[in-house]
Amino acid sequence: MKRFFTIVFAALFLCGITVSAQPKWGVTAGLNFNTSKFSDIDVKARTGWSVGATCLVDLPLGFSVQPSLLYHQKGANITDRVSQTMGYLELPVSVQWGPDLLIFRPFIDVTPYIGYALASDAKMSLPGLNLDWNTWEGKKRFEYGLGIGAGVNVWKLQVIARYNWNFGSLYNVKGWDDIKEQIPALKRGSEHFGGVTLSLAYLF
Repeated sequence: MKRFFTIVFAALFLCGITVSAQPKWGVTAGLNFNTSKFSDIDVKARTGWSVGATCLVDLPLGFSVQPSLLYHQKGANITDRVSQTMGYLELPVSVQWGPDLLIFRPFIDVTPYIGYALASDAKMSLPGLNLDWNTWEGKKRFEYGLGIGAGVNVWKLQVIARYNWNFGSLYNVKGWDDIKEQIPALKRGSEHFGGVTLSLAYLF
């Protein structure tokens, strides 16, 4: 919980920096490749996507701040019988540093983020029966985490590759009990969606 409030505070503080500076507004879209591991079960990666608005604010000494507001779809096939997809309204705040080389600007970034789940699509496939488990019962809707990556600005385009750690858990106790009925060998842990994201932004 302390990590959650720390990330929320950091995101709001960094967004506040942009009030006194001139932002460059833009649109962004991307793909994510989940590499999460659910306890001792390796999940099968499922490609997700994101789309939203962003603004870039240049600061002194090569720094910049870039908050975004995204709809971010994430998912994974936990086993051959269970799949989970979630859609989040997400606020990532990218803190960037890199030299301006006139033609282009390479940079590294650190990105705390928070999110709230708006959509859920969970399925359990059993012999002769497919179950849609799409209620919110058993699931946690808040997420928070940290991304580290690198990118480049060329003209009005920006490309970022980033690895994300999610510090929350998808399920509460009720959710774990439901899953363990289908997968008795599953051990409880901090299951979540992490992995690699690739994004492309156009700045006006």
